[in-house]
Formats: sequence, C-alpha cells, structure tokens
Amino acid sequence: MNEEQELTHLSKLWDEAMISNDVVEIAKFMADDWIIVGSNGITTKSSFLASIKSGSVTHNRMDSNEMTIKIYGDTGIVISRGTSAGTYKGRAFDLYEWSTSVFIREEGTWCCISTMVTPAHKI
Repeated sequence: MNEEQELTHLSKLWDEAMISNDVVEIAKFMADDWIIVGSNGITTKSSFLASIKSGSVTHNRMDSNEMTIKIYGDTGIVISRGTSAGTYKGRAFDLYEWSTSVFIREEGTWCCISTMVTPAHKI
C-alpha cells in the first residue's frame, strides 16, 4: 500500500470511529495537540472528545465522496468533501463540508495534527 492509499484507508477508519462515538477509538487518530478549526473557531482535542464523551455531540454519518491526498515527506494533507451528521446538544445536524486534515508520520504511523472544515455546495 502506498502512502496515499494508507491515508485514504486511515481516513475511512477515522470516519468509522466517529460514527461509533467511541472517544478512545477516535483519539487514536489524533495527535495530543490536535485542533479543529470551523465556523465557531478553534476546538482542542480534549474539548472535542469531552463533547462526544458527554453525549453533547454524536455522529451517525461521516463520509467523503471526494478526496485528494498530497504527501510531502513525513507530512500528508487530506482534502475531502463529504457529510458529517448527528446531533449537537440534542439537535440534529447534517453538514456537507470540505475538510482539510494535516497528518504527520512518526515512527511509521500517521497521526492527524489539525483539521479545518468549511461548508461545501453539492454539485
């Protein structure tokens, strides 16, 4: 499996972990200092996982229908477009968005250090 295939596979596994709402599984894909940047600002790994653990955020869908991967040495950038759906504080959400995640490879293992999401238009 080449590096692009590794990151494609890893991204699909991370999506599955998100749907499971299992914080231990989700955390395996993230660096300790991982952040996500969205329309509401920056959220840390610990805050993100705490929201899932408390049930404040749940996911029932996480998928991509378009993915571009670039490798630069031990850095990988995954740009994808897809759906994130679930509940936030008891209210349903269904977001179609672009996501850019930056991964680093340490000791042969890929780990995400940051993710940025922005709304996308369906075409």
